[in-house]
Amino acid sequence: MAKIPTKTDDKTDAAVRKRTGPLEFIQQVRQETSKVTWPTWKETWVTTVMVVLLAILAAIFFFLVDQVIGLLISTILNFRG
Repeated sequence: MAKIPTKTDDKTDAAVRKRTGPLEFIQQVRQETSKVTWPTWKETWVTTVMVVLLAILAAIFFFLVDQVIGLLISTILNFRG
């Protein structure tokens, strides 16, 4: 059966953990950022263009859907049978 953590367990875990100083933290951050694969300018440019184009296409699509729904609602509300 799993052990249920208590408040005393939290305190002992915090006391056991090693604190990281500011200089060590900065070193760790620099090590981790050196592992990152940064995109090239071309990849960034192509991705930006794709995002803008897809945003424009989505805007056009939702505009057209809105116009069609508005026309349908207008037709239904103006219908006098």
